[in-house]
Amino acid sequence: MKQLNQDEAKRICDRVLGFSKADECSVAISGAREGNIRFARNSVSTAGLTEDQRLNVTVAFGKRQGTASINEFDDKSLERAVRRAEDIARLAPENPEAMPMIGKQEFKSSGTYFASTAAIDPDYRADVAAQAIAAGRKNGLVTAGFFNDSTGFETIANSNGVFGHREFTDLGFTCTARTEDGRGSGWVTRSAVDAKRFEAREAIEVAMEKALRSVDAKALEPGRYTVILEPAATSEIVGRMFGAFGARQADEGRSFLAKKGGGNRLGEKLFDEQVNVWADPWDKDVPVSPWDSGSMLARQRTDLIKDGRVASLDYSRFWAQKNGRAPTARHGNMIMAGGTKSLDELIAGTRKGIVVTRTWYIRQVDPQSLLLTGLTRDGTFYVENGKIKYPIKNFRFNESPVTILNNVDELGKPVVIGGDEVAFQMVLPPMRIRDFNFTSLSDAV
Repeated sequence: MKQLNQDEAKRICDRVLGFSKADECSVAISGAREGNIRFARNSVSTAGLTEDQRLNVTVAFGKRQGTASINEFDDKSLERAVRRAEDIARLAPENPEAMPMIGKQEFKSSGTYFASTAAIDPDYRADVAAQAIAAGRKNGLVTAGFFNDSTGFETIANSNGVFGHREFTDLGFTCTARTEDGRGSGWVTRSAVDAKRFEAREAIEVAMEKALRSVDAKALEPGRYTVILEPAATSEIVGRMFGAFGARQADEGRSFLAKKGGGNRLGEKLFDEQVNVWADPWDKDVPVSPWDSGSMLARQRTDLIKDGRVASLDYSRFWAQKNGRAPTARHGNMIMAGGTKSLDELIAGTRKGIVVTRTWYIRQVDPQSLLLTGLTRDGTFYVENGKIKYPIKNFRFNESPVTILNNVDELGKPVVIGGDEVAFQMVLPPMRIRDFNFTSLSDAV
């Protein structure tokens, strides 16, 4: 795949816009090279490399819109895609909520590309897998995992003067280690935009240690406990809340931010005062695109929660116009403030509690309270007088991230974490939480 630079991408966008006869036209080009390696049962099972480019063109005749996609960039193919989009738009019904395309935006570079990650090759991927496999065999454990990396570009433009181009890199790694008899299991996940900040050996050792320590788990009675949630455990829970700050959903009574009798809860204190959450496309740990690819609006640093209060809501262009508000770009990351203590130091300060490595199989029970149900797994431990005493069997929980962040006892040092169920990267601290609700036991390890 050819990684288009800014000038090459702009020439293609200009050609597409020049072909259009519609009232308005927008173009989005993206391309990526994605490599991966998968291992299971202490052996590599698959490895691959995919490359792809795609161009989407959207046109509008008034409130009628049409979109076409293509992966060939010669003039004939580009014009054919534009004509297809125009044909679709003429046949489409009017969208009563369609908005005119936005005007020119200023996009400040967010530093999403690192040469160290772009240089990852099959040998690098194989070495990551080999380290996990060798460590598993050395410790009498069975390993499985997945490493992936990507290098790509993204370009947007429209007939009203918008143009943006960026290059990006990222990588992700997960590793599960289990005892050969299946009684112990450990897990770890890591993500980074810069390969220099990824240490495979460190991550693998975490999974190995948890697997060895989780053998012979004891059963505790379900109930409410003080818990120490590792960031990976928290991300799958609170990530769903961070994606639910839409003003429209709140105003229409469809979210946890809806106020009884109408309106929303902007400005209300819903969380502990220690809770501060913001989005920042220029964050050095989780930089993201400086624009929202859906609306093409420029992103800004935005507080979501400030000292426990709801600081802002997301307004689509349609809902913003309807309510006399400024529209907002969708957030690309979430950063939560924390303290200075490590996970081990939080454990050391706990008289009695439970350490949760990971949560999974999470499902929504009630959207208006954000009540979720899910399971712990891959390393759950009982703490007494500041020390891990023994592993315990896993639990099912029924809990809301709103309640969790209202029951904060102490926050640790934030780390970068990705979420399987959310579309953005996060920086989250380990958390000690009061009264976490475990409802039943689980036989899963």
